[in-house]
Amino acid sequence: MKIAVVTGASSGMGREFARQIAAEGQLDEIWVIARRAGRLRELKEELESGIKTADGRPAVRIRPLALDLTKEQSVEQLEEELAKRRPDVKILVNASGFGKYGTYKDLTDEEISQMIDLNCKSLVRLTYRVLPFMKGGGRVLILGSASAFQPLPEFNMYASTKAFVVHFSRALHVELKSRRISVTCVCPGYVRTEFFAVAQDTKNPDTCKNFKPMYEPVDVVRKALRDSKRGRDLSVLGLDTKLKRLSGKLLPARLVMSVWMKIK
Repeated sequence: MKIAVVTGASSGMGREFARQIAAEGQLDEIWVIARRAGRLRELKEELESGIKTADGRPAVRIRPLALDLTKEQSVEQLEEELAKRRPDVKILVNASGFGKYGTYKDLTDEEISQMIDLNCKSLVRLTYRVLPFMKGGGRVLILGSASAFQPLPEFNMYASTKAFVVHFSRALHVELKSRRISVTCVCPGYVRTEFFAVAQDTKNPDTCKNFKPMYEPVDVVRKALRDSKRGRDLSVLGLDTKLKRLSGKLLPARLVMSVWMKIK
């Protein structure tokens, strides 16, 4: 049985990844993972009813798994499900994660811990649990961020977790070459999702106000899947995002941060 595993599938980028992977019609099942069971049921109904074979059957089956990936037992539950069914995981999409705006004094201990746990620790644990079920030609896509390319005061915690994600993904891409498994870190700029409602729900919601340009999830995911098929370790959409990456590499961090504080 050939499957994809997509985390963060209840909304935003994860949901769009599930849609576009389903539309390709090349897998038997897509396992969609998120905390919100109701959202996952809605996604299952949408994809199974919208994409049919010639004889009217769903082109791909959707298996919803309502799991909180910040909890070790949830990752273990996924591993048990994989061990029981022994699927060939062709695609793993790690799209779970969240960010919060604010300085060191605006974020609670719980917000800090949850960001690190979900964006970093859970991502690594889940990836390592899934890899034994992937064969040559398998593809891993991990959601990073353009914020990873430079230090960002007042958005520091999220940007720092995504810097970790970028380095982890690119190094893992090299480690897995002998197994012919590629890892692509997807680093978009601002994308029109629910991210901002969560990010601004802090003591300092007005930390960032300039969200331009704004990209659509369908475009980011389309390019990410294309880059993944080409074996690229990084997927960056948009000239502004490419400039952020370039400035983070070539310019002094002090200058980059100064510009950020003026335009955010």
